[in-house]
Amino acid sequence: MSPVDAPKPRRLHLPGALRFVPRSLTVRVIAFSTAWAIVALVVISTVISSFYRQASERGFESLLYAHLFNLIGSVGVSDDGTLTGTPNLGDLRFSERGSGWYWSVEPVEGGVKGPIKSASLPELIPSPPDNAFPFDARFQRTYRTQGVGAEEIQVVERDIIIFGEDGTARFRVMGNVTELEEEIDLFEGRLYTYLLVFGLGMIAINALAILLGLQPLQRVRNALSQVREGTAQRLGGNFPAEIEPLANETNALIENNRRIVERSRTQVGNLAHSLKTPLAVLLNEGRAIGGDKGHLIAEQAGAMQQQLEHYLQRARVAAQRDSVVYRTPAVATLQRMVRVVAKLKPGTKVGLSAPAGEILFAGEREDLEEIAGNLLENAMKWARGEVRVVLTASEGTEDGPGTLTLTIEDDGPGIPEDKAREALKRGKRLDETKPGTGLGLAIVSDLVKEYGGQLRLERASIGGLKAVVDLKRAA
Repeated sequence: MSPVDAPKPRRLHLPGALRFVPRSLTVRVIAFSTAWAIVALVVISTVISSFYRQASERGFESLLYAHLFNLIGSVGVSDDGTLTGTPNLGDLRFSERGSGWYWSVEPVEGGVKGPIKSASLPELIPSPPDNAFPFDARFQRTYRTQGVGAEEIQVVERDIIIFGEDGTARFRVMGNVTELEEEIDLFEGRLYTYLLVFGLGMIAINALAILLGLQPLQRVRNALSQVREGTAQRLGGNFPAEIEPLANETNALIENNRRIVERSRTQVGNLAHSLKTPLAVLLNEGRAIGGDKGHLIAEQAGAMQQQLEHYLQRARVAAQRDSVVYRTPAVATLQRMVRVVAKLKPGTKVGLSAPAGEILFAGEREDLEEIAGNLLENAMKWARGEVRVVLTASEGTEDGPGTLTLTIEDDGPGIPEDKAREALKRGKRLDETKPGTGLGLAIVSDLVKEYGGQLRLERASIGGLKAVVDLKRAA
Protein backbone atom coordinates (compact mmCIF):
# COMPACT_ATOMS: atom_id res chain seq x y z
CA MET A 1 0.00 0.00 0.00
CA SER A 2 1.30 3.44 -0.84
CA PRO A 3 2.28 5.58 2.14
CA VAL A 4 0.10 8.37 0.82
CA ASP A 5 -3.42 7.59 -0.32
CA ALA A 6 -3.25 10.05 -3.18
CA PRO A 7 -5.34 9.56 -6.29
CA LYS A 8 -3.31 7.94 -9.05
CA PRO A 9 -3.78 8.86 -12.72
CA ARG A 10 -6.03 6.41 -14.48
CA ARG A 11 -4.64 4.69 -17.53
CA LEU A 12 -6.78 4.55 -20.63
CA HIS A 13 -7.53 0.98 -21.73
CA LEU A 14 -7.87 0.92 -25.51
CA PRO A 15 -9.62 -1.94 -27.29
CA GLY A 16 -7.98 -4.19 -29.82
CA ALA A 17 -5.22 -2.87 -32.03
CA LEU A 18 -5.44 0.63 -30.52
CA ARG A 19 -3.53 -0.68 -27.50
CA PHE A 20 -0.39 -0.81 -29.62
CA VAL A 21 -0.62 2.91 -30.48
CA PRO A 22 2.08 4.75 -28.49
CA ARG A 23 0.79 7.16 -25.85
CA SER A 24 3.46 9.76 -26.61
CA LEU A 25 2.24 12.31 -29.15
CA THR A 26 5.81 12.93 -30.30
CA VAL A 27 6.52 9.22 -30.86
CA ARG A 28 3.15 8.78 -32.56
CA VAL A 29 3.63 11.65 -35.03
CA ILE A 30 7.25 10.75 -35.79
CA ALA A 31 6.36 7.06 -36.22
CA PHE A 32 3.47 7.77 -38.56
CA SER A 33 5.41 10.32 -40.61
CA THR A 34 8.39 7.94 -40.82
CA ALA A 35 6.16 5.07 -41.93
CA TRP A 36 4.57 7.28 -44.58
CA ALA A 37 8.01 8.45 -45.78
CA ILE A 38 9.21 4.85 -46.06
CA VAL A 39 6.10 3.80 -48.01
CA ALA A 40 6.38 6.85 -50.27
CA LEU A 41 10.08 6.25 -50.99
CA VAL A 42 9.48 2.56 -51.72
CA VAL A 43 6.68 3.42 -54.14
CA ILE A 44 8.73 6.17 -55.79
CA SER A 45 11.78 3.93 -56.18
CA THR A 46 9.65 1.12 -57.61
CA VAL A 47 7.93 3.43 -60.10
CA ILE A 48 11.16 5.12 -61.22
CA SER A 49 12.93 1.77 -61.55
CA SER A 50 10.04 0.35 -63.55
CA PHE A 51 9.91 3.37 -65.87
CA TYR A 52 13.67 3.29 -66.36
CA ARG A 53 13.62 -0.42 -67.17
CA GLN A 54 10.82 0.02 -69.70
CA ALA A 55 12.54 2.98 -71.32
CA SER A 56 15.89 1.14 -71.45
CA GLU A 57 14.35 -1.96 -72.98
CA ARG A 58 12.48 0.12 -75.57
CA GLY A 59 15.63 2.04 -76.41
CA PHE A 60 17.62 -1.19 -76.62
CA GLU A 61 15.10 -2.72 -78.99
CA SER A 62 14.93 0.49 -81.08
CA LEU A 63 18.73 0.44 -81.39
CA LEU A 64 18.66 -3.14 -82.63
CA TYR A 65 16.04 -2.32 -85.25
CA ALA A 66 18.07 0.70 -86.37
CA HIS A 67 21.09 -1.57 -86.83
CA LEU A 68 18.83 -4.05 -88.66
CA PHE A 69 17.67 -1.43 -91.17
CA ASN A 70 21.25 -0.32 -91.67
CA LEU A 71 22.26 -3.94 -92.25
CA ILE A 72 19.50 -4.41 -94.81
CA GLY A 73 20.68 -1.36 -96.71
CA SER A 74 24.32 -2.50 -96.71
CA VAL A 75 23.90 -6.04 -98.09
CA GLY A 76 23.35 -6.97 -101.72
CA VAL A 77 23.35 -10.07 -103.90
CA SER A 78 25.39 -11.01 -107.02
CA ASP A 79 24.04 -12.34 -110.28
CA ASP A 80 24.38 -15.91 -109.09
CA GLY A 81 22.55 -15.22 -105.82
CA THR A 82 25.58 -14.88 -103.53
CA LEU A 83 25.22 -12.46 -100.63
CA THR A 84 27.69 -9.55 -100.86
CA GLY A 85 28.58 -6.47 -98.87
CA THR A 86 30.68 -5.28 -95.96
CA PRO A 87 28.21 -3.63 -93.55
CA ASN A 88 29.56 -1.08 -91.07
CA LEU A 89 26.98 -0.53 -88.34
CA GLY A 90 29.06 2.10 -86.57
CA ASP A 91 29.66 0.10 -83.38
CA LEU A 92 33.04 -1.43 -82.55
CA ARG A 93 31.36 -4.14 -80.50
CA PHE A 94 30.34 -5.85 -83.74
CA SER A 95 34.07 -6.28 -84.44
CA GLU A 96 34.96 -7.64 -80.96
CA ARG A 97 34.80 -11.43 -80.94
CA GLY A 98 32.28 -12.86 -78.46
CA SER A 99 31.07 -9.39 -77.39
CA GLY A 100 27.41 -10.40 -77.50
CA TRP A 101 26.74 -7.92 -80.34
CA TYR A 102 26.41 -9.78 -83.66
CA TRP A 103 24.83 -9.55 -87.04
CA SER A 104 24.33 -12.11 -89.77
CA VAL A 105 22.58 -12.50 -93.13
CA GLU A 106 21.58 -16.06 -93.90
CA PRO A 107 19.89 -17.59 -97.00
CA VAL A 108 16.43 -18.99 -96.45
CA GLU A 109 15.23 -20.18 -99.90
CA GLY A 110 15.14 -19.34 -103.62
CA GLY A 111 18.79 -19.91 -104.54
CA VAL A 112 20.34 -17.32 -102.25
CA LYS A 113 23.92 -18.28 -101.30
CA GLY A 114 25.83 -17.27 -98.21
CA PRO A 115 25.88 -16.58 -95.34
CA ILE A 116 27.77 -13.49 -94.23
CA LYS A 117 28.27 -12.43 -90.58
CA SER A 118 30.01 -9.95 -88.30
CA ALA A 119 33.58 -10.43 -87.11
CA SER A 120 32.32 -10.74 -83.54
CA LEU A 121 30.26 -13.84 -84.33
CA PRO A 122 32.47 -16.97 -84.37
CA GLU A 123 29.64 -19.26 -85.51
CA LEU A 124 26.05 -18.84 -86.59
CA ILE A 125 23.36 -18.95 -83.90
CA PRO A 126 20.43 -21.16 -84.90
CA SER A 127 17.06 -19.51 -85.39
CA PRO A 128 14.11 -20.95 -83.46
CA PRO A 129 11.16 -22.44 -85.37
CA ASP A 130 8.67 -20.01 -86.83
CA ASN A 131 5.88 -21.37 -84.64
CA ALA A 132 7.93 -20.64 -81.46
CA PHE A 133 8.27 -16.93 -82.28
CA PRO A 134 5.94 -16.07 -85.16
CA PHE A 135 6.75 -13.31 -87.64
CA ASP A 136 4.49 -10.28 -87.72
CA ALA A 137 2.85 -8.77 -90.79
CA ARG A 138 6.13 -7.15 -91.84
CA PHE A 139 7.94 -10.52 -91.67
CA GLN A 140 10.00 -9.52 -88.62
CA ARG A 141 10.21 -10.79 -85.05
CA THR A 142 12.22 -10.36 -81.84
CA TYR A 143 13.12 -12.81 -79.09
CA ARG A 144 15.76 -13.61 -76.50
CA THR A 145 18.16 -16.53 -76.54
CA GLN A 146 21.62 -17.55 -75.41
CA GLY A 147 24.71 -16.20 -77.20
CA VAL A 148 27.98 -17.91 -78.00
CA GLY A 149 29.51 -16.91 -74.64
CA ALA A 150 26.53 -18.01 -72.49
CA GLU A 151 25.39 -14.40 -72.34
CA GLU A 152 21.75 -13.53 -72.90
CA ILE A 153 21.08 -11.78 -76.19
CA GLN A 154 18.07 -10.24 -77.85
CA VAL A 155 17.59 -10.98 -81.55
CA VAL A 156 15.69 -8.92 -84.08
CA GLU A 157 15.38 -10.46 -87.52
CA ARG A 158 13.51 -9.94 -90.77
CA ASP A 159 13.06 -12.05 -93.92
CA ILE A 160 13.42 -10.15 -97.20
CA ILE A 161 13.22 -11.33 -100.85
CA ILE A 162 16.42 -9.99 -102.43
CA PHE A 163 16.97 -12.40 -105.40
CA GLY A 164 14.51 -13.24 -108.13
CA GLU A 165 10.92 -13.92 -107.25
CA ASP A 166 11.45 -16.00 -104.11
CA GLY A 167 15.13 -15.66 -103.19
CA THR A 168 14.79 -14.90 -99.46
CA ALA A 169 17.50 -13.96 -96.98
CA ARG A 170 17.15 -13.57 -93.17
CA PHE A 171 18.73 -10.46 -91.72
CA ARG A 172 19.56 -10.74 -87.99
CA VAL A 173 20.99 -8.29 -85.48
CA MET A 174 21.76 -9.43 -81.88
CA GLY A 175 22.42 -7.27 -78.81
CA ASN A 176 23.87 -8.21 -75.42
CA VAL A 177 20.99 -8.19 -72.89
CA THR A 178 23.41 -8.94 -70.03
CA GLU A 179 25.02 -5.52 -70.53
CA LEU A 180 21.56 -3.95 -70.48
CA GLU A 181 20.70 -5.68 -67.18
CA GLU A 182 24.02 -4.57 -65.68
CA GLU A 183 23.30 -0.97 -66.63
CA ILE A 184 19.80 -1.20 -65.15
CA ASP A 185 21.18 -2.74 -61.96
CA LEU A 186 23.77 0.03 -61.71
CA PHE A 187 21.09 2.68 -62.11
CA GLU A 188 18.84 1.01 -59.53
CA GLY A 189 21.72 0.77 -57.05
CA ARG A 190 22.47 4.47 -57.40
CA LEU A 191 18.76 5.30 -57.24
CA TYR A 192 18.23 3.32 -54.03
CA THR A 193 21.35 4.85 -52.48
CA TYR A 194 20.28 8.41 -53.27
CA LEU A 195 16.72 7.78 -52.13
CA LEU A 196 17.98 6.16 -48.91
CA VAL A 197 20.18 9.16 -48.13
CA PHE A 198 17.34 11.50 -49.05
CA GLY A 199 14.86 9.48 -46.98
CA LEU A 200 17.06 9.44 -43.89
CA GLY A 201 17.60 13.16 -44.20
CA MET A 202 13.89 13.77 -44.71
CA ILE A 203 12.99 11.62 -41.67
CA ALA A 204 15.61 13.41 -39.53
CA ILE A 205 14.40 16.85 -40.63
CA ASN A 206 10.79 15.80 -40.14
CA ALA A 207 11.52 14.49 -36.64
CA LEU A 208 13.41 17.68 -35.78
CA ALA A 209 10.54 19.80 -37.07
CA ILE A 210 8.03 17.79 -35.02
CA LEU A 211 10.17 18.03 -31.88
CA LEU A 212 10.56 21.77 -32.34
CA GLY A 213 6.86 22.11 -33.12
CA LEU A 214 5.88 20.28 -29.93
CA GLN A 215 8.43 22.12 -27.79
CA PRO A 216 5.85 24.72 -26.69
CA LEU A 217 3.80 21.91 -25.14
CA GLN A 218 6.81 20.99 -23.02
CA ARG A 219 7.09 24.63 -21.99
CA VAL A 220 3.43 24.61 -20.99
CA ARG A 221 4.04 21.45 -18.98
CA ASN A 222 7.02 23.01 -17.20
CA ALA A 223 5.05 26.18 -16.49
CA LEU A 224 2.17 24.16 -15.06
CA SER A 225 4.65 22.22 -12.91
CA GLN A 226 5.99 25.51 -11.54
CA VAL A 227 2.46 26.65 -10.75
CA ARG A 228 1.70 23.35 -9.04
CA GLU A 229 4.88 23.55 -6.99
CA GLY A 230 4.12 27.12 -5.96
CA THR A 231 7.19 28.72 -7.63
CA ALA A 232 5.00 30.59 -10.13
CA GLN A 233 1.56 32.18 -9.99
CA ARG A 234 0.61 31.83 -13.68
CA LEU A 235 1.77 30.44 -17.01
CA GLY A 236 4.38 32.85 -18.31
CA GLY A 237 6.20 33.14 -21.62
CA ASN A 238 5.43 33.60 -25.29
CA PHE A 239 3.50 30.73 -26.85
CA PRO A 240 2.54 30.05 -30.48
CA ALA A 241 -0.86 31.21 -31.70
CA GLU A 242 -2.23 27.65 -31.50
CA ILE A 243 -1.25 27.23 -27.83
CA GLU A 244 -1.72 30.79 -26.57
CA PRO A 245 -5.51 30.37 -26.09
CA LEU A 246 -4.84 27.29 -23.94
CA ALA A 247 -2.34 29.23 -21.81
CA ASN A 248 -4.77 32.14 -21.44
CA GLU A 249 -7.63 29.85 -20.39
CA THR A 250 -5.36 28.08 -17.90
CA ASN A 251 -4.25 31.40 -16.42
CA ALA A 252 -7.88 32.46 -16.15
CA LEU A 253 -8.70 29.19 -14.37
CA ILE A 254 -5.78 29.66 -11.94
CA GLU A 255 -6.86 33.23 -11.22
CA ASN A 256 -10.47 32.19 -10.70
CA ASN A 257 -9.36 29.39 -8.36
CA ARG A 258 -7.23 31.86 -6.42
CA ARG A 259 -10.19 34.21 -6.05
CA ILE A 260 -12.33 31.34 -4.76
CA VAL A 261 -9.69 30.44 -2.18
CA GLU A 262 -9.31 34.03 -1.05
CA ARG A 263 -13.08 34.45 -0.81
CA SER A 264 -13.30 31.25 1.25
CA ARG A 265 -10.56 32.46 3.56
CA THR A 266 -12.31 35.80 3.97
CA GLN A 267 -15.60 34.11 4.83
CA VAL A 268 -13.83 31.78 7.28
CA GLY A 269 -12.16 34.75 8.95
CA ASN A 270 -15.42 36.65 9.14
CA LEU A 271 -17.15 33.66 10.72
CA ALA A 272 -14.37 33.20 13.26
CA HIS A 273 -14.43 36.90 14.12
CA SER A 274 -18.24 36.99 14.49
CA LEU A 275 -18.29 33.98 16.86
CA LYS A 276 -15.19 34.88 18.87
CA THR A 277 -16.90 37.57 20.96
CA PRO A 278 -20.05 35.55 21.87
CA LEU A 279 -17.93 32.58 22.90
CA ALA A 280 -15.65 34.80 24.98
CA VAL A 281 -18.71 36.25 26.70
CA LEU A 282 -20.00 32.77 27.50
CA LEU A 283 -16.60 31.76 28.90
CA ASN A 284 -16.43 34.84 31.09
CA GLU A 285 -20.02 34.46 32.28
CA GLY A 286 -19.45 30.83 33.15
CA ARG A 287 -16.37 31.66 35.16
CA ALA A 288 -18.22 34.54 36.87
CA ILE A 289 -21.20 32.38 37.83
CA GLY A 290 -18.94 29.77 39.39
CA GLY A 291 -20.13 26.55 40.90
CA ASP A 292 -21.12 23.48 38.95
CA LYS A 293 -23.36 25.38 36.59
CA GLY A 294 -20.72 28.01 35.79
CA HIS A 295 -18.06 25.35 35.35
CA LEU A 296 -20.34 23.47 32.96
CA ILE A 297 -21.03 26.62 30.92
CA ALA A 298 -17.34 27.51 30.73
CA GLU A 299 -16.36 23.96 29.80
CA GLN A 300 -18.93 23.72 27.00
CA ALA A 301 -18.07 27.19 25.69
CA GLY A 302 -14.38 26.21 25.60
CA ALA A 303 -15.22 22.99 23.76
CA MET A 304 -17.29 25.00 21.25
CA GLN A 305 -14.35 27.35 20.73
CA GLN A 306 -11.98 24.45 20.07
CA GLN A 307 -14.43 22.77 17.74
CA LEU A 308 -14.91 26.04 15.87
CA GLU A 309 -11.17 26.56 15.45
CA HIS A 310 -10.75 22.99 14.24
CA TYR A 311 -13.47 23.04 11.62
CA LEU A 312 -12.49 26.50 10.41
CA GLN A 313 -9.00 25.15 9.94
CA ARG A 314 -10.32 22.14 8.04
CA ALA A 315 -12.32 24.44 5.78
CA ARG A 316 -9.19 26.49 5.08
CA VAL A 317 -7.15 23.40 4.21
CA ALA A 318 -9.92 21.99 2.00
CA ALA A 319 -10.11 25.30 0.14
CA GLN A 320 -6.40 25.34 -0.65
CA ARG A 321 -5.42 21.70 -1.17
CA ASP A 322 -6.56 21.48 -4.80
CA SER A 323 -5.29 24.90 -5.79
CA VAL A 324 -1.75 26.28 -5.79
CA VAL A 325 0.55 24.11 -3.70
CA TYR A 326 2.33 25.90 -0.87
CA ARG A 327 5.93 25.17 0.08
CA THR A 328 7.01 24.98 3.70
CA PRO A 329 10.58 24.15 4.85
CA ALA A 330 9.92 21.13 7.06
CA VAL A 331 13.35 20.86 8.73
CA ALA A 332 13.46 24.49 9.87
CA THR A 333 9.88 24.30 11.16
CA LEU A 334 10.57 21.16 13.21
CA GLN A 335 13.83 22.55 14.61
CA ARG A 336 11.98 25.61 15.89
CA MET A 337 9.18 23.54 17.43
CA VAL A 338 11.60 21.11 19.11
CA ARG A 339 13.41 24.02 20.75
CA VAL A 340 10.12 25.37 22.07
CA VAL A 341 8.76 22.10 23.53
CA ALA A 342 12.14 21.23 25.06
CA LYS A 343 11.90 24.35 27.22
CA LEU A 344 8.40 23.42 28.44
CA LYS A 345 9.63 20.20 30.08
CA PRO A 346 13.36 20.54 30.78
CA GLY A 347 13.66 17.07 32.29
CA THR A 348 12.71 15.37 29.01
CA LYS A 349 15.33 14.80 26.31
CA VAL A 350 14.05 15.79 22.85
CA GLY A 351 16.13 14.78 19.82
CA LEU A 352 15.61 15.63 16.14
CA SER A 353 17.04 13.61 13.24
CA ALA A 354 16.62 15.07 9.75
CA PRO A 355 18.48 14.99 6.40
CA ALA A 356 21.14 17.59 5.69
CA GLY A 357 19.25 19.07 2.74
CA GLU A 358 16.00 20.95 2.96
CA ILE A 359 12.70 19.09 2.61
CA LEU A 360 9.68 21.05 1.45
CA PHE A 361 6.20 20.21 2.72
CA ALA A 362 3.46 20.68 0.09
CA GLY A 363 1.25 22.77 2.37
CA GLU A 364 1.10 25.78 4.66
CA ARG A 365 3.42 26.29 7.60
CA GLU A 366 0.55 26.64 10.09
CA ASP A 367 -0.77 23.20 9.17
CA LEU A 368 2.61 21.52 9.57
CA GLU A 369 3.01 23.25 12.93
CA GLU A 370 -0.47 22.07 13.96
CA ILE A 371 0.34 18.45 13.03
CA ALA A 372 3.79 18.36 14.60
CA GLY A 373 2.73 20.48 17.60
CA ASN A 374 -0.11 18.20 18.64
CA LEU A 375 2.03 15.09 18.25
CA LEU A 376 4.91 16.67 20.19
CA GLU A 377 2.57 17.88 22.92
CA ASN A 378 1.10 14.39 23.25
CA ALA A 379 4.56 12.80 23.33
CA MET A 380 5.88 15.27 25.92
CA LYS A 381 2.81 14.70 28.09
CA TRP A 382 3.35 10.92 28.29
CA ALA A 383 7.13 10.64 27.98
CA ARG A 384 9.11 9.52 31.02
CA GLY A 385 12.39 11.00 29.87
CA GLU A 386 12.91 10.90 26.08
CA VAL A 387 11.14 11.96 22.87
CA ARG A 388 12.57 11.24 19.42
CA VAL A 389 11.63 13.17 16.27
CA VAL A 390 12.74 11.74 12.91
CA LEU A 391 12.11 13.28 9.47
CA THR A 392 12.78 11.30 6.28
CA ALA A 393 11.86 11.79 2.63
CA SER A 394 11.43 9.65 -0.45
CA GLU A 395 12.50 10.67 -3.93
CA GLY A 396 9.89 11.65 -6.48
CA THR A 397 8.79 9.49 -9.39
CA GLU A 398 6.78 10.02 -12.57
CA ASP A 399 3.59 9.64 -10.51
CA GLY A 400 4.46 12.40 -8.04
CA PRO A 401 7.14 14.44 -6.24
CA GLY A 402 7.56 11.96 -3.38
CA THR A 403 6.62 11.95 0.31
CA LEU A 404 8.03 13.06 3.65
CA THR A 405 7.62 10.94 6.76
CA LEU A 406 7.49 12.47 10.25
CA THR A 407 8.00 10.03 13.12
CA ILE A 408 7.54 11.10 16.76
CA GLU A 409 7.98 8.50 19.53
CA ASP A 410 8.26 8.60 23.29
CA ASP A 411 9.29 6.23 26.10
CA GLY A 412 5.96 6.48 27.90
CA PRO A 413 3.40 3.73 28.53
CA GLY A 414 2.21 3.74 24.93
CA ILE A 415 -1.20 2.71 23.60
CA PRO A 416 -2.31 -0.90 23.12
CA GLU A 417 -3.01 -1.82 19.51
CA ASP A 418 -6.70 -2.37 20.19
CA LYS A 419 -6.93 1.17 21.64
CA ALA A 420 -5.09 2.97 18.82
CA ARG A 421 -8.24 3.65 16.80
CA GLU A 422 -10.08 4.85 19.88
CA ALA A 423 -7.35 7.45 20.47
CA LEU A 424 -8.06 9.03 17.05
CA LYS A 425 -11.74 9.62 17.80
CA ARG A 426 -12.74 13.19 18.54
CA GLY A 427 -12.84 13.97 22.28
CA LYS A 428 -11.78 10.44 23.23
CA ARG A 429 -9.34 10.37 26.18
CA LEU A 430 -7.81 7.05 27.18
CA ASP A 431 -6.58 8.42 30.50
CA GLU A 432 -8.81 10.96 32.27
CA THR A 433 -6.10 11.71 34.83
CA LYS A 434 -4.05 13.64 32.26
CA PRO A 435 -5.13 17.16 31.28
CA GLY A 436 -6.47 17.79 27.79
CA THR A 437 -9.56 17.71 25.60
CA GLY A 438 -8.91 14.58 23.61
CA LEU A 439 -8.82 16.57 20.35
CA GLY A 440 -5.07 16.53 19.60
CA LEU A 441 -4.71 13.22 17.74
CA ALA A 442 -8.12 13.66 16.10
CA ILE A 443 -7.09 17.10 14.78
CA VAL A 444 -3.85 15.61 13.44
CA SER A 445 -5.75 12.76 11.78
CA ASP A 446 -8.19 15.14 10.09
CA LEU A 447 -5.45 17.48 8.88
CA VAL A 448 -3.39 14.62 7.50
CA LYS A 449 -6.40 13.23 5.62
CA GLU A 450 -7.18 16.65 4.18
CA TYR A 451 -3.66 16.72 2.70
CA GLY A 452 -4.06 13.21 1.28
CA GLY A 453 -1.64 11.68 3.80
CA GLN A 454 -1.80 8.96 6.40
CA LEU A 455 -1.38 8.75 10.20
CA ARG A 456 -0.33 5.49 11.91
CA LEU A 457 0.03 4.75 15.63
CA GLU A 458 2.51 2.00 16.46
CA ARG A 459 4.66 0.71 19.33
CA ALA A 460 7.87 2.76 19.66
CA SER A 461 11.29 1.14 19.80
CA ILE A 462 11.89 2.93 23.13
CA GLY A 463 8.70 1.54 24.63
CA GLY A 464 6.02 4.19 24.20
CA LEU A 465 3.81 5.49 21.39
CA LYS A 466 5.14 5.94 17.88
CA ALA A 467 3.18 8.29 15.61
CA VAL A 468 4.07 8.10 11.92
CA VAL A 469 2.77 10.74 9.50
CA ASP A 470 3.19 10.47 5.71
CA LEU A 471 2.63 13.69 3.75
CA LYS A 472 3.27 14.95 0.26
CA ARG A 473 6.48 16.82 -0.32
CA ALA A 474 7.00 19.62 -2.80
CA ALA A 475 9.57 19.26 -5.55
